[in-house]
Amino acid sequence: MPAAGGGGCGGGGGVAIDVHGLKRRGGGRRSWVRVDAATGASEAVEVAKPALMRRLDLPARDLRLLDPLFVYPSAILGRERAVVCNLERIRCIITADEALVLRDPEVAGGLAAEEAVRRYVDELQRRLVDRADDLPFEFIALEVALEAACSFLDAEAVELEAEAYPLLDDLTKKICTLDLERARRLKSKLVALTRRVQKVRDEIEQLMDDDGDMAEMYLTEKKRRIEASLLDEQALQGIGNNGFGPSLSAPVSPVSSPPAFRRLEKDFSFSRSRLDSFKSADSSQYNIEELEMLLEAYFVVIDYTLSKLTSV
Repeated sequence: MPAAGGGGCGGGGGVAIDVHGLKRRGGGRRSWVRVDAATGASEAVEVAKPALMRRLDLPARDLRLLDPLFVYPSAILGRERAVVCNLERIRCIITADEALVLRDPEVAGGLAAEEAVRRYVDELQRRLVDRADDLPFEFIALEVALEAACSFLDAEAVELEAEAYPLLDDLTKKICTLDLERARRLKSKLVALTRRVQKVRDEIEQLMDDDGDMAEMYLTEKKRRIEASLLDEQALQGIGNNGFGPSLSAPVSPVSSPPAFRRLEKDFSFSRSRLDSFKSADSSQYNIEELEMLLEAYFVVIDYTLSKLTSV
């Protein structure tokens, strides 16, 4: 009996799997296109998975959604400091300051995926230059990703329709083995495409139905509030260092602290509690209608595509 994991490439014709190589690639550096939120400038960068996890406080399971070594359905995840998007050929991480778009050549689709990334970056840059409203960067980047995914899926649906209806007409007139085989292949393509469209639709609907998830995606506002809270805390520290705290030469009372010092401690405690509250998104703190309207527009688009597919 051959040893376990032995001659897989021998006479049996098996395929050897480089497990150690897969481990290295799974945690290795990936190629991304970084788009700056402030300037719209783009650059190619390489970032390792552990570095992204530390920098953006993301769990490994979120980054697996974007990994070209795995095949996952579409997903949109709102996290504390980022929005993780896996939408067809667009796999990206969006923060308040940047968008990181995966451009690994191993991504399913090859050259087509590379072209999709290029178009996404170009469109995002164009909208940043032409932006005429106060829509935060993370919503602009998310909208471009949704538009790309919906357009791509609708184009596939139109192509499938153009192939299916003439074939169905032929089958109503004459049944032959060749046409039946074509119909079988088209049915398989239809089922697979419908599943992908349904998943994108479900992701959008799930977000719209959860105010907390939508609030989590207000990254720019969360960042602004945290920075304001930190500035308040620094200002309080400055007050304490400029005469409102106890003098170093003053005698220390063993009974109680001076009233000014107690007020300062109270202010510090209040500032810290504000900072902690800003770190967790609360839907009551944000006007989620802006994001809800954006999502609803693309829900209508993808729902129309799904209706076309179910009528074929």
